[in-house]
Amino acid sequence: MSLTLTSTAFAQDGAIPAIHTCEGKDVSPPLAWSGAPAATLSFALIVDDPDAPDPAAPKMTWVHWVLYNIGAEASELAEAVEPAALPAGTRQGVNDWGRTGYGGPCPPIGRHRYFHKLYALDAVLPELERPDKAALEKAMKGHVLAQAELVGTYEKRR
Repeated sequence: MSLTLTSTAFAQDGAIPAIHTCEGKDVSPPLAWSGAPAATLSFALIVDDPDAPDPAAPKMTWVHWVLYNIGAEASELAEAVEPAALPAGTRQGVNDWGRTGYGGPCPPIGRHRYFHKLYALDAVLPELERPDKAALEKAMKGHVLAQAELVGTYEKRR
């Protein structure tokens, strides 16, 4: 069995509902996973958009959410999960708005893809002091047992 990541809010390559974006309540979507390797000690989650600012001419990857040290016993994140309701031990990194927590899709132009990437790790990472995506990826190096990906899309209403 391989690691899988799903959401009841949208299917693979499907449209992310507006409630999870800047045009709605900007709350995180529900996420669930299964099939983690037996040696998993923690999970990490990175949500990013490689199509910024314009899918026709992308110039950067915009980071929307960074979580790590999600306990190995966890198998889901509820919709609109508040920091206090994250699984015990979970730490938050910094998104590209310079804050912790979820920041939903808000593309300036076109339909963007949002990659929800879950990593099963063979370690509980040390305290990283509000890491960005790059710092978390560096800390995870050599510890990734499995990875799952769920891609959603969004385009602002005009």
